[in-house]
Amino acid sequence: MNWEYIASIVNSTLRMTTPILLAALGSAICSKVGVFNIALEAQMLIATFFSIVVNYFTRNVYLSVLAGIFSGALIGYIVAVLQVKYRAADMVIGTSMNLLVSGATSFLLYLIFGLRGKLVDSSLVSLPKINLPLIRDIPFLGRMLENLTIIDYLAYVIAILMFIYLYKTVSGFRTLSVGINKEASESLGTKALRIQMSVVTLSGALCGLGGVVLSMGQVTMFTENMTSGRGFIAMAAASLGVSHPLLTIVSSLFFGLCQSIGSALQNVIKSQLTMTLPYIATILALMLSGWRSLKSKNGRSI
Repeated sequence: MNWEYIASIVNSTLRMTTPILLAALGSAICSKVGVFNIALEAQMLIATFFSIVVNYFTRNVYLSVLAGIFSGALIGYIVAVLQVKYRAADMVIGTSMNLLVSGATSFLLYLIFGLRGKLVDSSLVSLPKINLPLIRDIPFLGRMLENLTIIDYLAYVIAILMFIYLYKTVSGFRTLSVGINKEASESLGTKALRIQMSVVTLSGALCGLGGVVLSMGQVTMFTENMTSGRGFIAMAAASLGVSHPLLTIVSSLFFGLCQSIGSALQNVIKSQLTMTLPYIATILALMLSGWRSLKSKNGRSI
């Protein structure tokens, strides 16, 4: 254990946090308007697939990113129509979309490329890595921020902008009012249905961006079920951060750290055990969130 090793762990944590943070922000903003969106996994997975498909045929990073964002937003819009407009059960819609996209991406992988399991090609173009000119020469800090992508930095900017929008603008207050009391907000002229549908679609776009960095960040490939439960981990991160954008950064970093430590320990402990670390952390986080919610309700009832 030395400073170089600690810096590499921090660097790995930042990289692994990004897809979780983006999806968690999508979950958080849905919660703020009173929508329980559990299709985060589907929104991320579809983006990992189509970003790689467009990458394979165009070799263009920007088009690939747009394809990932658009495909995630499309799934988000479908969820919004079914769940918000037509008031279908959130668990049914979310679970159905997760299963549908999982099966659809596997089927399309075979249909388009004739492959099963994964798509790897040396000609695929990854997201550009950024090494800040002055910081990269500083020993510890330079290693911490080494080879991060623009999306790794953008995720934190999005969280801060979301906080400013929700808590510092009139439009943001109207958005929050929909989640607090939909009927009251509508009586004041707020288009609650439109806001909820827009927010769920935005959630899909955020998850799509998270899917892009997952498939085109440090590795450039697609594998079946590539998200590996990150959508559910993101839900736990949003819950642990009480759906507050800035607190969600902290909770997402916690899960990113768990994943990073799990990967680092694979050389010491069997990988089957280390891979369970993020999911154990998720269960503990949900237990903590549930206990905190129950305690709050009991406090109000006294």
